[in-house]
Amino acid sequence: MIMNQIFNLLFEQYSSYAVLDIIMEITAVFFGFASVWYSKQNNILVFPTGLISTSIFVYLLFKWQLLGDMMINGYYFIMSIYGWYVWTRKVDTENVTPISRVTKREQKFGIVIFVSTLVLVYEVYQFFEMWTNWVAYVDTLTTALFFVGMWLMAKRKIENWYFWIIADIISVPLYLYKGLTFTSIQYFGFTILAIFGFLAWKKNLSNSTQTVLE
Repeated sequence: MIMNQIFNLLFEQYSSYAVLDIIMEITAVFFGFASVWYSKQNNILVFPTGLISTSIFVYLLFKWQLLGDMMINGYYFIMSIYGWYVWTRKVDTENVTPISRVTKREQKFGIVIFVSTLVLVYEVYQFFEMWTNWVAYVDTLTTALFFVGMWLMAKRKIENWYFWIIADIISVPLYLYKGLTFTSIQYFGFTILAIFGFLAWKKNLSNSTQTVLE
């Protein structure tokens, strides 16, 4: 009985969804997991898998009128193309862009992205008169966090994981409240992968630093 109640709480909303939309959401979640896994592995496949996931989510979120989330995924799509270029660009005749820490200039630009995103999302919600409950405010915050995180990941900066972890944690209950259970589960998994991703990148960066010192 209790299990049935929990199941209904998590998945009852899908009874009104088209089967194709459910399949597309699960597909997007699968490629989303793949993208974060490849990011943890510092593997270039993070971007093609991310492009598939975000393109599907842009369509679904537009259809479901979740504009803030749609903007996030549209931005991911663009930054995935940019990141693909940065990660494959050679910094010299042999080596591609390595994992590194943010510079003072990049810190300032990250703040600009964060504040600009807050203002942009506010204006979008204001235009569509969507300041109806607390979700809009949380959406605004997570969008800004994700925008900075994606920009830093595209530049292969280890600090990107801080933003992913915080935003992923917030997104778990947020998407559950929105009725997107599969997406909520995705962000729970993202949180775990992001923690391991940070540790893997930190080890990679430490090894690179040690190699330079030697």
